Amino acid sequence: MYYLKSEHSFDAAHFLKDYCGKCHNLHGHRWRVIVELKGEKLSEEKQTRGMMIDFSDLKDAIRGLCDHLDHCLIYEKGSLKEKTVDALQDEDFRLVEVPFRPTAENFSRYFYEELAARKLPVHRVEVYETPNNCAAYEGR
Repeated sequence: MYYLKSEHSFDAAHFLKDYCGKCHNLHGHRWRVIVELKGEKLSEEKQTRGMMIDFSDLKDAIRGLCDHLDHCLIYEKGSLKEKTVDALQDEDFRLVEVPFRPTAENFSRYFYEELAARKLPVHRVEVYETPNNCAAYEGR
């Protein structure tokens, strides 16, 4: 079995609605995303012979997802009042609404599913919210 790993990071703010603690408040992280692919076979095509996939293709896919979330406020749909969203947009802040609570656990699944939808053989995704706190999601 072959495994490949690649990582990228992004800086973004979030908050956890209905959380009783510090994370209820708007705060930011340097989110670190580590993606692991798994495969039994290597390519026999000329350009990628001896590779599971080209690392640059993997890096581009991860970077694209991270760049979409970089330097913005990520918030769960329905967690902000409409007038708050309007005011932030009026200030020209970049907002990214997601359909899940923006936790490291949910981000690990989000990245996994997005990369799997691109036909990458994703095995595991780890998302570090801080240097010491990580959540992971693995396919079945």
